[in-house]
Amino acid sequence: MPYKILLGSIATVVAFIAYVPYFINIFRGKTKPHAFSWLVWGVITSIGFFAQVAEQGGAGSWVTGFSALVCFLIFFLALAKGDRHFVLFDWANLFGAGIAILLWLVTGEPLFSVILVIIIDILGFLPTYRKGFYKPHEETATTFALNSLKFAISIPALEAFTLVTLLYPSYLVLSNGAFMLFLLVRRKRLALSAQR
Repeated sequence: MPYKILLGSIATVVAFIAYVPYFINIFRGKTKPHAFSWLVWGVITSIGFFAQVAEQGGAGSWVTGFSALVCFLIFFLALAKGDRHFVLFDWANLFGAGIAILLWLVTGEPLFSVILVIIIDILGFLPTYRKGFYKPHEETATTFALNSLKFAISIPALEAFTLVTLLYPSYLVLSNGAFMLFLLVRRKRLALSAQR
């Protein structure tokens, strides 16, 4: 088995494993995903997947496609079991992400599309960051750590190494890892302030 297929397969298995605790915690009521973030992530991860496929991403793009499907599934679960406290900040970010998606639709340039996808992802992430700041225990840090790992594994599995194919998964390694660290720091700070 060629190593790129092996790495793409491993990354997809890690993706599956990453979401197991997230789903378990959703159904236990411990994790309450923000629907807006997961909707935006479903749309843009799909865009990222199709951009990678268009640029011959190969096995390295499998994990992105799988992740897009899971994002949509979590979005639907979030509507029923997630955080439904939407503030103006959340709506503004959803609106901004929608505008950026419209801009993506009118561009035919893959690099510009990926840059827009990253901007959209950041806008989509902000409601979850806001929620994570106040309720860091309502997110599963392990899932974000494993998401960072899965995209790190997927990068060497890419068939073509171009800025277009590398930029989005590299960003996802950093953004998921940063959010995991953010959650851990917030939990520690809240625990310390509760002890005072």
